[in-house]
Amino acid sequence: MTVTTYKWTIERYHRAIEAGIFEDQPIELWRGELIVMPPEREPYAYYNTEAADYLRTLLGERAKIRDAKPITLLNNSEPVPDVAIVKPLGEVYLEHHPYPEDIFWIIEFSKATLSKDLGEKKDIYAQAGIAEYWVVNLKTAQLQVFRDLKNGQYTTKLILTTSTIAPLAFPDIFVQVQRFVGFPSK
Repeated sequence: MTVTTYKWTIERYHRAIEAGIFEDQPIELWRGELIVMPPEREPYAYYNTEAADYLRTLLGERAKIRDAKPITLLNNSEPVPDVAIVKPLGEVYLEHHPYPEDIFWIIEFSKATLSKDLGEKKDIYAQAGIAEYWVVNLKTAQLQVFRDLKNGQYTTKLILTTSTIAPLAFPDIFVQVQRFVGFPSK
């Protein structure tokens, strides 16, 4: 007996969502496969919210901060990154989720899904052309930054626990790493 898996396209996935098939289950589409997402625990939700608010303050009107909203990639993937920093295109997003060319960078906060975020999800983002990808490792209080795409792979990896970093898209903005890996009192 041959086992055949069903590969989802973005169009079929959207039709299934519209039909209400997945309404009780948080899922993402990765390379045509449905991925069930684990429930959020308190530290994850806290850091995600605080970081998104911090970036809104830093970037103002220069970017739109979308937390826990889908993005649409050409490799039959529609992940839901924890934070996507995207072009402020307004009502364009009524027609479609941000495409790779609309995305400045993506951030994932990770503990239970760390191996997937540093493996398959990183590869999906790199192959889609996302210029910069940050993973906040909640286990070790580290910010891992992936950038410098070449042939669908990130060629630079930075591991930070302190100091500041300037995102590629906004070299004049300095993000305090501590605000992501261990929020100091304000």
